[in-house]
Amino acid sequence: MLTILMVLAAGFAGIAQAAERVALPQFKSGYVRPATETPVPRAEFYDYFDVAALFAALAVASYLAIRFRSRRGLWVLSVLSVLYFGFWRGGCVCSIGAIQNVAQGLFDSGFAVPAAVAIFFLVPLMATLFFGRTFCAAVCPLGAIQELVVVRPLRVPTWLEHALGLMAYVYLGAAVLFAATGSAYIICEYDPFVSIFRLVPVFHPADTMKALGGSTDMLLLGAGFLIVGLFLARPYCRWFCPYGAILRLLARVSKWHVAITPDECIRCRLCENSCPFGAIRKPTLDEPRRLRLIDRRRLAVLVVVTPALVAGLGWLGSWLSAPMSRMHTTVRQEERVRLEEMGLVEGTTDTSDAFYATHRPREELYAEAAVIRDRFVWGGWLLGGWVGLVIAVKLIHLSIRRTQADFVPDEGACVACGRCFAYCPIERQRWKKAKAGTATP
Repeated sequence: MLTILMVLAAGFAGIAQAAERVALPQFKSGYVRPATETPVPRAEFYDYFDVAALFAALAVASYLAIRFRSRRGLWVLSVLSVLYFGFWRGGCVCSIGAIQNVAQGLFDSGFAVPAAVAIFFLVPLMATLFFGRTFCAAVCPLGAIQELVVVRPLRVPTWLEHALGLMAYVYLGAAVLFAATGSAYIICEYDPFVSIFRLVPVFHPADTMKALGGSTDMLLLGAGFLIVGLFLARPYCRWFCPYGAILRLLARVSKWHVAITPDECIRCRLCENSCPFGAIRKPTLDEPRRLRLIDRRRLAVLVVVTPALVAGLGWLGSWLSAPMSRMHTTVRQEERVRLEEMGLVEGTTDTSDAFYATHRPREELYAEAAVIRDRFVWGGWLLGGWVGLVIAVKLIHLSIRRTQADFVPDEGACVACGRCFAYCPIERQRWKKAKAGTATP
């Protein structure tokens, strides 16, 4: 449902116009605010080029993963994606961050989603419906940079893998809530890799040379993710990426998907040992019937308790609406002005001075903040209910066991990295025949 709403919002894409929502503060420290400079508009050619590069990269990644089945080719494409979409473009436009633009465009009639942002949001989703998560394989710069640093990936216990994966859905819901209320773009604010991509001078198409910096905290966080990624492959992709959470859902109904081997599986288990994501399902034909019966009982219980879980977490979300609403600038400003009016604090701050400079009545600010708080109450219910639904669906999904004779990829968890190709003995034999000229790869 969340994805459907976002896709509908993207249909209203246009050129966004910026507007100042809060008066600028008057500093008392003697600080002189620099003059506002309007940046040179970016030529439309570069937007077209970015979109063309996205289409080309997705097409190549899908071909390499599904038809040509080349792990080496995907690795090379990852390098190119990091260089262009990462360092050259500074990590923006980003399909992951585009979630927020689309969410705000859906709920704020005064906000228009830029066309390029809408395309970067929609095209990988559509590609996933056809080819699985080939965008994650080698096109997304955040996933690609993590893929390139993996040295000796360790396996994570299955129960822990599933539990950590829930955080991405919580992050997705929170990002939509804060963007829809005009409070913050937390995906961009807490992007762990954009500071790395902007660490070196980047040449911009507007004929300016800038050293784009980022938050030191985020730079350290990104470095931490890469260090962890040496041994736990793609930690951000697997457990935190909100866009990856959407792709997981869509990949389960994709028309085509990566296959470990196009021929008969010999159950050597080499593919299972090579996958650091736990994304390969084992054969289930030999499982005892008693185990399946127990799963059915658990499934029945989960179906019954799902409404209570959704309602309970929805209530918890509404209870947390007050602290969450403080992410909005107007709410923080209203709280400070109210404290000053009641004499509970001494002096003023830049935030309160900014309000006083507008010469608006306090009651108007209080009413505006009350409306925002009411939105957060409803948003808290939806966010909590969303989390409860995700947990329930996850538990129900784990209770349903598919009958299968071979080792097969988990459509949602598989990022189409191609590691299993290199380890499968049937695949190796096929490539040897191809090199000898007796078959085509």
